[in-house]
Amino acid sequence: MSATFRKSTIDCGGNIHVHGDITLRGADYAEDFDVADSALAEPGTVMVLDDYGGVRVSDAPYDRRVAGVVSGAGGYQPAVILDSQPGASGRRPLALMGKVFCKADASLGAIGVGDMLTTSSTPGHAMKAGDAALAFGAVIGKALRPLASGRGLVPILVALQ
Repeated sequence: MSATFRKSTIDCGGNIHVHGDITLRGADYAEDFDVADSALAEPGTVMVLDDYGGVRVSDAPYDRRVAGVVSGAGGYQPAVILDSQPGASGRRPLALMGKVFCKADASLGAIGVGDMLTTSSTPGHAMKAGDAALAFGAVIGKALRPLASGRGLVPILVALQ
């Protein structure tokens, strides 16, 4: 049996059992978080845990509180969003796993494909994690494309470490 649904909502009050693959068009696995100053948390922004159970824009290098990247920048949209609370304001989906476009700053060092990225002093941006001792626990993921200089959006594979 096969069915096609276009722009439909399926509401299920019970369990769903799938005996096969599930294919999603989105690129990351995200979870909604309460965001301090949500106006600054646009898609691609690197976020860190705050002291109140939510997240805020990152602003320090090698921050071990790194939590994820706001989903939806560039051509990537989230595939799954956990803890979605329709109608709740001040929340954003953070990519916790998968591909996402991330704001990056290469002013302290060129970013190459496969480079580990961490938080930078440029608010909401990642940078190349050049110091392995500081990077432990502060890595957001791996660059999927290079950024030779300046600032820009870089696709990354989120892999919090």
